[in-house]
Amino acid sequence: MRKLDRFFYPSMLFLIITTPRRDPPSSVTSRRQKYWVWMAPLLKSRQALWVYARVGRGGVALFDVDSTRTLHRLINEWAEIIPAHFDIYPLLDPDEAQVYLKAHARKHSSGGRAKPQARGRK
Repeated sequence: MRKLDRFFYPSMLFLIITTPRRDPPSSVTSRRQKYWVWMAPLLKSRQALWVYARVGRGGVALFDVDSTRTLHRLINEWAEIIPAHFDIYPLLDPDEAQVYLKAHARKHSSGGRAKPQARGRK
């Protein structure tokens, strides 16, 4: 859960990496400008935590959304502006990853070694 002012809300982090179609860059200049206009309110609302243009072509963004439905809507809006291939990676917040790791370590506290099998007669 992420904190927003005094409230907590469920959060899903997704890293999005795009590779646009092989159109000449000059043919999509107005679309690229429209993309930044579309992205601005997402950055302001913190649904997009950050966004970078990739060297050459494409982009990378980190979305913090409340559901896969919201992510689906955003990806479709993005694709309407700049048709692209989207690689989508779900991420764990660092705090959540640490909580998981501690629980996992407690569950498997044998130090990474397999527990010896009991030996005896059959």
